[in-house]
Amino acid sequence: MKTSNPTANDFSKSQYLPQEENEAERVKPSKSSISRRSFLGKSLAVGAGTIGAGLLANAPTARASGGLTPGDAALLRFAAVAEILETDFWVQYNELGGVQDSEVPGGSGNPDYTEALEVLDEDMPIYIHDNTDDEFTHQNFLNAYLASKGAATVNLRPFRTLPGSSATGSSGKLRLTNLTQLTLDTSWWTRYRGTGHNPDLDPDFTFPQAVPTLAVGQHTAIPRTDADLSDPNFVQAMANTAAFHFPTIEQGGNSLYPSMAQRATDPEVLRILISIGPTETMHFQTWSEQAGNAPPLTAVDPVTGVSVTFPDLEDVGENLQKSLIMPEPCPFLSRNLPKCSIIRPTETRGVAMGTLRFLTDMGLFIGQSPAFFTLMNQLARAADAARRGS
Repeated sequence: MKTSNPTANDFSKSQYLPQEENEAERVKPSKSSISRRSFLGKSLAVGAGTIGAGLLANAPTARASGGLTPGDAALLRFAAVAEILETDFWVQYNELGGVQDSEVPGGSGNPDYTEALEVLDEDMPIYIHDNTDDEFTHQNFLNAYLASKGAATVNLRPFRTLPGSSATGSSGKLRLTNLTQLTLDTSWWTRYRGTGHNPDLDPDFTFPQAVPTLAVGQHTAIPRTDADLSDPNFVQAMANTAAFHFPTIEQGGNSLYPSMAQRATDPEVLRILISIGPTETMHFQTWSEQAGNAPPLTAVDPVTGVSVTFPDLEDVGENLQKSLIMPEPCPFLSRNLPKCSIIRPTETRGVAMGTLRFLTDMGLFIGQSPAFFTLMNQLARAADAARRGS
């Protein structure tokens, strides 16, 4: 477990310490007292200035005062916002099922939920803790780097409005993300095991789901209240859902960073993107292996009545086999070239908006305000508009 302390130049963890989740209509932004106009007029960005519509759209080609092109700044801002959101939900997992210490403070642990996670691997609390710590360092570094270059940074504190778990172990703080109404696309499982297709070359190919029922309905990955802990089978289902949520998220970052790196202008910005990206790959492979250990079961949510079934992935053929955690070779760039073991997808067009849709469709933002979605779309559009030299 990592024990290093942040340096004096780091943004403090408490400055960005995340909060939790809520319930509302899926994907559709909920109404909020924070209007777009009032939000954009109150200097959301910390550092060089306010992130408003003028800054995020149609960015000029002149370099920013610190030497960053508007395009490079937009790429790093989108990476920063993704890391802030990621840190938010990892903190929720750590409070309930990770190692509780001063390095990742906030919760006190939930014994029943932690025990269910340890069914998959006894080191799950350590892995959760260290993944959480990694995301803190990513968000803090990216914002600090932007600030050092005189560029606007990202602060999502106005949107920490979602109530999260009230179960034993949770800090009870308000959150940015919702872990109680997840709809998970687990097709990444077969995408990385299949050898015949690459989403970059076959955008219309449908990869089978590893856990089809997770892609239907809304599932909680954490106990909402202590009442959710009364049925051990359901507690294990929540832990299994979390176990598949972990790699589902990390494979997104696994693709996001190399995709954005192709648009970077400054070699140092390129270096940042290709240095953080591989840590997401390390997270993805770790969690991919752990997800394969999820015990087969069927459970019904006592609150929503939604059913989930986790299949036995032991002897189910090559495309579902749980032990195949190395990326299988697949077509890359052209079918006229030999197959290659790669990260996929890495298509750069529309990657930021695609990431935003991916997170929204997952249900992470259920309960968020229209102003939140406005900002997310502005940041994504600006990142997608980045071009080398602009």
